Amino acid sequence: MTKRIFLAVVSLVACLTIAKAATDSSYVQNPMLWADVPDPDVVRVGDTYYMISTTMHLMPGAPVMRSKDLKNWETVSYVFDKLTDSPKYDMQGGTVYGRGQWATSLKYHQGRFYALFAPNEAGAMGDTYIYTAEQGEGPWTLVSRMRHFHDCSLFFDDDGRVYVIYGTGELMELKPDLSDVIEGSHRQLFQREADETGILEGSRMLKYHGRYYLLMISQVWGVPGRYRREVCYRADHIQGPYEKKVILQSDFGGFPHVGQGTIVDSEYGDWYGVIFQDRGGVGRVPTVLPCRWIDGWPMLGDEEGRVPTRVRALKSGQPQTDIVCSDDFSEKELGLHWQWNHNPVDKAWSLNERPGWLRLKTSRVVSNLYVAPNTLTQRMGGPTCSATVALDLSHLRNGDCAGFAAFNSDSGVLTVKRQKRKLVLELSEQSVSLSQKDKVVEQVAEKVLASVPVPEKVWLRIDADLRVGRDIATFYYSFDGNEWTQMGADYKLRFDWQRFFMGSRFALFCYATQKAGGWVDVDSFQYVVN
Repeated sequence: MTKRIFLAVVSLVACLTIAKAATDSSYVQNPMLWADVPDPDVVRVGDTYYMISTTMHLMPGAPVMRSKDLKNWETVSYVFDKLTDSPKYDMQGGTVYGRGQWATSLKYHQGRFYALFAPNEAGAMGDTYIYTAEQGEGPWTLVSRMRHFHDCSLFFDDDGRVYVIYGTGELMELKPDLSDVIEGSHRQLFQREADETGILEGSRMLKYHGRYYLLMISQVWGVPGRYRREVCYRADHIQGPYEKKVILQSDFGGFPHVGQGTIVDSEYGDWYGVIFQDRGGVGRVPTVLPCRWIDGWPMLGDEEGRVPTRVRALKSGQPQTDIVCSDDFSEKELGLHWQWNHNPVDKAWSLNERPGWLRLKTSRVVSNLYVAPNTLTQRMGGPTCSATVALDLSHLRNGDCAGFAAFNSDSGVLTVKRQKRKLVLELSEQSVSLSQKDKVVEQVAEKVLASVPVPEKVWLRIDADLRVGRDIATFYYSFDGNEWTQMGADYKLRFDWQRFFMGSRFALFCYATQKAGGWVDVDSFQYVVN
């Protein structure tokens, strides 16, 4: 059986497993995507939905996903390939872990797509970007840069005026060509009310039946069961006065904190909310909810105002797609399901030097995984998933490290190390400490749990259980791809907003600790979700 046929069979089995898990294929099971897709914004163009999300320090960035049924999604473009304002994006003089691109606003206006985001950075690195494209599938081109706007929403009004709404109810008008703000246009739309004791951000502005609606995430401290919620501010005029209503306050699936997102209509006139939920190790996952207009308010959830277990899909019979995919590396370009940790070194990876294989080459000497260039990642998917990689290690140099990780600020790592003529596979727990200002990697605490000598061809596997109360990864190796040996015990996956602010990811890596020039060849990445 050829590699391509084998991986096709693996993908088919995964699709059948997903279909079997759903009680009815005509429904969307919540979470809508059981993967790290935070800060969603969604627009509909004709019969197609486009969604954008936050990926911060991962490149390319600002992924655009497409669906016709709010159930089957695929990544179709990225707004940008790299960010280049600072060498920190290249992990030089610091990093941008947990920073970079945040909370992008996606709009469709007069036949064009627009994306606006501001990196969570100080100074010029945090200046806002505006990009545009004729299609959601790209290509995207930069329109302008301007001052920083936190968690902002781009808004095109009916009268041709354009605004950005940001922070906690702040507004500025933009010039018609989007080149900059109009000085003197700043307005504070409303004041925080007494019950808003935590964050109040994540702006998403729209207009419906002549009224302005601003959706925001609200966090309430000190009240049991009221951690995060979605609130809506509405007004008859864009500059107010505004009144507020809580439109969603619900836990779901054993996890709290459902809040931040947007609402979107269907071509049939129905409305839906896409709101994310914090789910521990897997990250922040989007849910889909009915949206009912009641007394002029977009109320989210079922008849009891809660996140439902499932929502009827908009269309039946749509192709099974996912944003996490198997790969045999036989294409000429890297698939859109992959993202690099920080900007890649372009000359240090290849798909054509050994056709059918991904080659990751060492390009500079580093001390640890967290400052290693060209670490290649994909999300993990729930409720449980498994990923297997096949590695040719014959070209590693002395001191080189290559392998497969459950990657985050706390990582479980399978590392093959070249020690002169020997190859040793280690399972370790690694935890990074970062400086607050520049996210410099100050220390990596590493605990080796197990080690074993391995040949030059090895298979590595990570199984992840992302169900409530679990959040564990289990690690395996094989010398033939069939018989597997577990290494160590279950590893606890963690989510830490102060360091990476990211769900755990599968990560392929190769770095040099002594001399650059070695490489690892990756034959395949096989992914199954259950």
